[in-house]
Amino acid sequence: MISYADGAVELSIDQPLATLMLNRPEARNALNLAMWRALPDAAARAAADPSTRILIVRGARGHFASGADIAEFPKTFADRASALEYGRLIETATGALAALDKPVIALIEGYCIGAGLAIALACDLRIAASSAQLGAPPAKLGLMYSLSDTRRLIQAVGVSAAKSMLFTAALLPGREALRLGLVDEVHEQDALEPAVRAKALEIAALSAWSIRRAKAVIARVLEGETTDSEETRGWYAEGCLGEDFAEGFAAFKAKRRPVFP
Repeated sequence: MISYADGAVELSIDQPLATLMLNRPEARNALNLAMWRALPDAAARAAADPSTRILIVRGARGHFASGADIAEFPKTFADRASALEYGRLIETATGALAALDKPVIALIEGYCIGAGLAIALACDLRIAASSAQLGAPPAKLGLMYSLSDTRRLIQAVGVSAAKSMLFTAALLPGREALRLGLVDEVHEQDALEPAVRAKALEIAALSAWSIRRAKAVIARVLEGETTDSEETRGWYAEGCLGEDFAEGFAAFKAKRRPVFP
């Protein structure tokens, strides 16, 4: 296990999975400055590890993250410069998770609020406990979600539901979050970890090359691209000539499960 931010962020690897743990249980894993600074480094370490195919992001002891650490606000919002720097810090951290070229799954239990929800939205998939509470309540503090956080929220739930969440600051239970598309699966608490692990291993058994390219193409579509570029056409050709396709095709002909490198 690798620790960051005096143990408030932990990265552990159990091939082929890695787990990034938000570990401030005494504060319901509220994110402080040290944690925001550590997240890009932890994400980069997971990205660089060749044995890691999936990253799971979760919080310690029953909560994902209850938001940003309000106790630091007098410092982070001391003046315009510090507020701008704080915003850039959050954007860099969530952007690092979103840009990871491996699938990222958020395991959500307990509170997933504000900055915690921003982290979950930067993940590819969100799997929650039915008892989880999710919300975007900056209006309770006279603050706002950044454009990137708002964009990810809209991509998850649509414009109208995003407006409702931001305008009302309501907390949504797991099953309501599922109905809106904010999360992808909901399970009872005792079934949550096995369900996340099963999903992660299901993905990890498939072609990592295919999944990386799928994630990259989806990102381009979400950025507004509507036609293939020479690069994406090149990716297609690369796949047709690649070792993953060779193994997948051989396994199909032999009627066996493929074993991808």
